[in-house]
Amino acid sequence: MVSESLPFNNTLIVIVGPTAVGKTSVSTEVAKQFNTEIISADSRQFYRGLTIGTAAPSAEQLSSVKHHFIAHLDPADSFNVSVFETSVNLLLSKLFEKHHVVIMTGGSGLYIKAVCEGIDEFPNIDNAIREQLLELNQKEGLPALRSLLMKYDPVYYAKVDLANPTRIIRALEVSMQTGMPYSSQLKNNVANRNYNIIKIALNIPRNELHNRINRRVDQMIEDGLIEEARSFYGLRHLNSLNTVGYRELFDYFDNKCTLNEAIEKIKTNTRRYARRQITWFRKDPGMVWLQPDSQIVINHIVTTLKRVN
Repeated sequence: MVSESLPFNNTLIVIVGPTAVGKTSVSTEVAKQFNTEIISADSRQFYRGLTIGTAAPSAEQLSSVKHHFIAHLDPADSFNVSVFETSVNLLLSKLFEKHHVVIMTGGSGLYIKAVCEGIDEFPNIDNAIREQLLELNQKEGLPALRSLLMKYDPVYYAKVDLANPTRIIRALEVSMQTGMPYSSQLKNNVANRNYNIIKIALNIPRNELHNRINRRVDQMIEDGLIEEARSFYGLRHLNSLNTVGYRELFDYFDNKCTLNEAIEKIKTNTRRYARRQITWFRKDPGMVWLQPDSQIVINHIVTTLKRVN
């Protein structure tokens, strides 16, 4: 275990990377070494019951290290990046009373950026607007959302991830609520945090990552993903279920494809998601890229802590 006598100021260790790279296992080992706790920044893992499809930490991992923001919401609960930022920083103020170092890990780049840098304040969204957009997505899909975004905010349309309905819907909500383009309301002011932040991104060669993704999808199917998705079929209209692994199986249940086609689509869409994650994290100049090896990560953290404290 890393010595508590090291000259630590309060530090948030951020461990990110593409899906299936090994963030959970590395973060668990790092947390054990620093005798600390983990904050999950994986927006897919916030919801109860979505255990297999989101590759949530195992029961053993959850019992060995205290985790926060894992399965703490019902799929129908409203939760967004602004609430996450506020909730995490409130939690950190308490955790830093017990630990000099806290781990935050996940692959949801916008949520991680919000905690580290802050997020612009936007008005509360009328439920009617949100329901209208969710219904549009359910009935007509991404092309309809993209078309609407082009109308309301062509500037944001040009730079947003057009394969991510959550971000498109968020921009549309704000634009429709305020009557002003979402992009015009982004101030991009970096918040001052009263703790140090060390950012680590994990990655491996693309072929190896793709093989890991394919194997993990096969393992999810073997572990019962089809049954898990079927249990949420009646809630498929919810944004929390509009995610890789469930969306493809809902199409299978609706007889839009065969089971084999659905499984192959899960693998393909997961690989695409991983590429988008890597692209997002590479835009952050503060990221240090390492292999997903817990000892390598621990050594880097200790060296960095000695340098910045």
